[in-house]
Amino acid sequence: MALSESQIPPDAQHYLVCGTEDCERNCQFYCNDCHQPMCEQCRDKHQKNKKTKNHEVVPYKQRKRPLPVEKCKIHPTRHIELLCEECQIPICSKCTGTKEHRGHAFTDLELVFAEKCSLCHIEITKIRSYFEPTSQDLKKEIAGDVTETKKIMEGIRSSIKTEAEAVKKLVDAVTSDKIEQANKIEQSLLQTLNRQNQEIDYYINYLNDLIKTYYGYLSPSNIEQLTFALKSENLIIRPIPETSKPVPPIFTAGQYRKEDVAKLLGRITVPNTKPENRKIKPMETASTQMKLTEKQRKQDREKSDVKQTLSLSSSVTKVREYTVPGVDNVFHISLGKSGRLWASDKDGNLVQIDLQGNQLQKIQTSGEFEGYHTVTQDGDLIYTDRENKVINRITPDNTITGFIKTGDWAPLSIHSSHNHGDILVGMIKNREGKVTRYNKTGTEIQNIQRDNKGQVLYSYPQYITENINGDVCVSDWDKHAVVVVDKSGQHRFSYTGHGSRFYPYGICNDVLGHILVCDDISETVHLLDKDGQFLSLLLAEQQGVKYPYSVCVDDENNLWVGQGNTNTVTVYKYLQ
Repeated sequence: MALSESQIPPDAQHYLVCGTEDCERNCQFYCNDCHQPMCEQCRDKHQKNKKTKNHEVVPYKQRKRPLPVEKCKIHPTRHIELLCEECQIPICSKCTGTKEHRGHAFTDLELVFAEKCSLCHIEITKIRSYFEPTSQDLKKEIAGDVTETKKIMEGIRSSIKTEAEAVKKLVDAVTSDKIEQANKIEQSLLQTLNRQNQEIDYYINYLNDLIKTYYGYLSPSNIEQLTFALKSENLIIRPIPETSKPVPPIFTAGQYRKEDVAKLLGRITVPNTKPENRKIKPMETASTQMKLTEKQRKQDREKSDVKQTLSLSSSVTKVREYTVPGVDNVFHISLGKSGRLWASDKDGNLVQIDLQGNQLQKIQTSGEFEGYHTVTQDGDLIYTDRENKVINRITPDNTITGFIKTGDWAPLSIHSSHNHGDILVGMIKNREGKVTRYNKTGTEIQNIQRDNKGQVLYSYPQYITENINGDVCVSDWDKHAVVVVDKSGQHRFSYTGHGSRFYPYGICNDVLGHILVCDDISETVHLLDKDGQFLSLLLAEQQGVKYPYSVCVDDENNLWVGQGNTNTVTVYKYLQ
């Protein structure tokens, strides 16, 4: 069921347009009398109009939320719009004349509803701005303590082993005992930390359930229950569970005397110290918290670069267009330095052109329908040779050399990270896929093949890219999905399309972390956020794109799109 406007979280991100007829400019203002979003120009006209000049027009965030339309239970043809102050129930205007409400005072239900909604949103804001992030901070601290505990215990084990080496066979048995003792202490400490971590998880789930409970009361017909619920002790936010930092044991070296072998290896002791409760920052009032949040946002904006000044535009604008000689279609594109473009077609033709569309270089490769080439940080082009299972490098002086051999695996797709220079390669062998990470010198440093349940992640990793947060995003045609893992190789999510069968092709990311992927079925470009949530069909046939198969974003945040039916590459502006 869709959420009403009053139930939409206050921090939800969406893009609003002016509600005035035939106006598609961005919405900045809101008329509380007309309940209509407006752009700046339409606001000015609205306030100059004799009929509406006295209307209350405010910034959109300060708008009064309109009362959702609900029928009166007594008079089904009327809408509820009043609140009986004595009975505390919502009624329609016709109810005011009935004997049940005769002589009672009535209040505009819209005003009461807006006030109660505001109180609920304040509680939700407390949870989102303090209780939940504070709990997440505790989880990070606990994780740090786990690491530190393991480090300390590893040091103790090392000390025990060093002591044991000095006395050779005389202390072998005692060494084993001490190691076992250390393991049990470590296990006990980690169990305590894991219990604390689980308690915080339970508490976060409780917070999420509490948010849902608040949203559940946000209906005008439930105004009586809403008022009662806001006063109920059951909805008071429980305090964050107390957790304590572990007190690690201390290793004391022994004395080297044969008569007391146990002392030679030292001993492990746990200090008789009460665990220190973790410090939780006090919760500010809602207004102070919001001021602090806004201050932090301002500081972040001042520190950040162009990322913070960009947002999705309300429309997509065509900037320029290139015809690529030497290819029949454009199944993959890579942008080099000085705006030079590499493009490849389904027959393995790989061509480089300049900004004027002139062909500079052409190579016949074994590549086909994949994203099999990329430009490195040094400006070299590297491309996969699927038949010979090798990755080649083309230097600026047009020298082609073998760079990486991939063994039994056939390389399909490749991407050179703009952040650290690592090279990501999608490969296949026996109908199974994997992603291998190499450093910039060609040394293998990571293999990503299965999730934490042992399930195969990839079948045909046809195109590959890396997001700004280090996520590896793979367009897998055979799985009909975009498969995304984090930098450690843990599966984050799989996107399987929006409303219809999904055959993904070219994929890229932009400076805001959006994932842009071509869909062969709908012949569109899907726009996702960094967490895989569908935002829009960014490009479709009405923007002049018939078969989008390849995409990339340049340094000026323009989107380059290659088509599968022509040798045309079109450049669009979609960020503002």
